[in-house]
Amino acid sequence: MTGPVRDRPMSPHLQVWRWHLTMLTSILHRATGMALYAGAFLVAGWALALGAGPDAYPAYMDILASPLGRLVLVGLTLSLFYHLANGVRHLFWDAGIGLSVTTSTQSGILAMAFSVVATIIVWAIGLGHGGPQ
Repeated sequence: MTGPVRDRPMSPHLQVWRWHLTMLTSILHRATGMALYAGAFLVAGWALALGAGPDAYPAYMDILASPLGRLVLVGLTLSLFYHLANGVRHLFWDAGIGLSVTTSTQSGILAMAFSVVATIIVWAIGLGHGGPQ
């Protein structure tokens, strides 16, 4: 006895699952990974400006020191720390540690909190020690 065939998604998707913190941390991990790729282009641009001569480097640094440039750099700093913290979280998961719903939620909150606090500390130190004013 077979019933009518129902249309089902090929794989679980955002419309199927109820949102939870672990889903958000997974999406953020992927997004911050992509942001870090973009940051690699900024570092490459910095190196090219450094090698291009005495006129190119200050111009590139002026762009990075602009309000938009700073916003991008703060975002990259936040991305770096979040990606690092969530990567360490995944290492624990790979070892079978912290897989319960409660522990994974707590470690996700910890990864987010760490990334925000570490970003604030790094930028406070950088701006306090003669960084871009």
